[in-house]
Amino acid sequence: MREFNEDHTPIAYLITFRTYGTWIHGDERGSIDRDHRRYGTPALPPSPRRKEIESRLLKQSAVLLDSAQRAVIERAVQETCQLRHWNLWTLNVRTNHLHCVITAHYNGKRVTAALKANATRAMREAGCWQGELSPWSRGGSVKYVWTEEDLTKAIEYVAYGQGPPLT
Repeated sequence: MREFNEDHTPIAYLITFRTYGTWIHGDERGSIDRDHRRYGTPALPPSPRRKEIESRLLKQSAVLLDSAQRAVIERAVQETCQLRHWNLWTLNVRTNHLHCVITAHYNGKRVTAALKANATRAMREAGCWQGELSPWSRGGSVKYVWTEEDLTKAIEYVAYGQGPPLT
């Protein structure tokens, strides 16, 4: 078992991205902005007033994915990884977010952008996304996985730590 990837390349990424409008600043779960995103810094605290203001600024309704959309997204992510020769360790598409663990020799933000773009294109082609705007919130979370132990933990989190399977 390898303890650490010594070439300074993560062995995988734990990628998460949310659907549009489902977690906005002021939310009771807290949130992250450009001043509250460094490791170890606290998230923004809940603020009903800020949540109300942010809600009014939304350009479209919050996006919740149905079972048909989730199936299309799952296939699109799998196809993207296959075509680009990325190793998809695990994937879990939920109603308001997606988690996956991927090994790719690209920047994690670039991987995230490709997944979001291809998932959106696939939904449009399948006729289950007609919106002109993206169904995804801006950005996403890319956590670097450096050890095999952390890879196992990330896979378990995505596969088993998201609640019961969706139908």
